[in-house]
Amino acid sequence: MKAALQGSGVRSLAMAGPAVARDRSSSRRANLGMVLRLLRDEGPRSRARISEDAGLPKATVSNLTAELLEGGLIREGEAERDRGTVGRPGQAVEIDGSGVHGIGAEINVDYVSLLALNLKGEVTAEQRIPFDVRAAGPDATLDTTAQLVARGIEVLRRDGGRVVGVTLATPGATDMTTGTVGFASNIGWRDVPAIAGLRERLGTGAPEMHLENDAKLGALAEYVTASAAGVRDLVHVTGQTGVGVGIIAGGQLVRGAGGYAGEVGHLQLVPSEQLCACGRRGCWETTIGRGALLRYAADPGDLVWDPTVDLERRLAELRDRARAGDARTLEALQRIADNLAPGLALLADILNPRLIVLGGHFAFFGEYLLDSVTPQVRERVMAPNAGGCEIVLSTTGLTGTARGGALLALDTVYQDPTRAMTPTQR
Repeated sequence: MKAALQGSGVRSLAMAGPAVARDRSSSRRANLGMVLRLLRDEGPRSRARISEDAGLPKATVSNLTAELLEGGLIREGEAERDRGTVGRPGQAVEIDGSGVHGIGAEINVDYVSLLALNLKGEVTAEQRIPFDVRAAGPDATLDTTAQLVARGIEVLRRDGGRVVGVTLATPGATDMTTGTVGFASNIGWRDVPAIAGLRERLGTGAPEMHLENDAKLGALAEYVTASAAGVRDLVHVTGQTGVGVGIIAGGQLVRGAGGYAGEVGHLQLVPSEQLCACGRRGCWETTIGRGALLRYAADPGDLVWDPTVDLERRLAELRDRARAGDARTLEALQRIADNLAPGLALLADILNPRLIVLGGHFAFFGEYLLDSVTPQVRERVMAPNAGGCEIVLSTTGLTGTARGGALLALDTVYQDPTRAMTPTQR
């Protein structure tokens, strides 16, 4: 999980808070975090190089690395000759944290999922359950989500791991401060205290928990990868039943005054009389979302409509039909591409991102969408060469949102490594 986040982290761009006065203890924690982030962003290096890169005295770095080694967050690596030196090479240190985990849990229209990452960015747990969230309602959905999270925590702890946090992702407008889903039309939730409900179900001893919008977490996951290539401006477009975007501008997540930034799925961009879950007609997502894809490609009663069947299996069935040359499926995908292009062009005109990343089913069917969408967007965008904007496919599949949640949960450790240490190590 090497990502050039400029020495900060996912949480700093997503959850920036007020500056606070620092005492000696907080300075120590800040320095521990600085060393850990340096190893994450720049890779293994000797203590002498850490001292040089971080601007800290060698003795301080020696103490900090000793703490991180004892805490199981770093480990000794290979010998490394320091720059411009001769003689015996130094011993490099590198990120370990194989026993430190963050969990992302996602509630979407037709599934509930979980993905856990360790500090090295390796997937340590993953599960997705087909679930009709709108029909089940908030209480039953939170019951199922809590059971999924509890099982994940139990497995990770049974293997000696420490779970430092859980991020819950949902569609719609979310209030991070209160942990409340304000309004999520596609799942029918309004003013649902999701985090309080999850905490109550998980009981005492539950890890720290936060709530975030699904598209924004997807954008964070994409940014961790893209920032390593110097990308600071991107838009992540979800391909779900609903369609939203997560916007990273200048390396910062754009939320808007009320947290509603990115709700482009409810703009009226393509002629349509289709009723949207929000109560209006002709919203963009009714022409490109998963419901639109299914309407275009298959009749009700077809396997691909069945919410009890895993989503990836249903999408794979449609992709198999496309690869077999099924005319209706191919026409449906072309229609999605044609309806997708005007909105992407609008995003490129207004935001001028370096990347537009297509996620969800857009990425799943990328081989049929990208070659059609790209020239249409280039033709529509006012700026020459689309303003330098490139349209690419997400590589995270259907796990991008949960992955972003896990990264956000783990970032507490990169800001304050003592959170993942035992009390005697703190």
